[in-house]
Amino acid sequence: MPRVSKISKSPPAAVEDILNRLGRNIRTARLRRKLSMEELAERVGISRYVLADIEKGKPTTAIAAYLGTLWALGLLWNMQEVADPDRDQEGKILERARSPKTAPKRKTRRSVSAPFRPRSNGR
Repeated sequence: MPRVSKISKSPPAAVEDILNRLGRNIRTARLRRKLSMEELAERVGISRYVLADIEKGKPTTAIAAYLGTLWALGLLWNMQEVADPDRDQEGKILERARSPKTAPKRKTRRSVSAPFRPRSNGR
């Protein structure tokens, strides 16, 4: 029997709320399209039992099943914004705090030049 992770057994309340809302939203989208569970599950390539778990917001259901369902409903496009590094304000602040305040000093190599020899003017 596969082990269930701690987060799957007892997810943080915020995670549980989001999963439940996502499941309800998927169910609403399916019903608005007048699709049966069997029809949508077949489009996604999952069983109707997995789709039922998705609509319940079960944390043990694979993310690929959630994303595949969103794809089949035409709702996957807005997932591109999830964890977008350009929208990660906290991450940007932390990165700036760790970056050097000034540019690193360049290491210059001394060039060894030939001793100065004056040109002779043909004399």
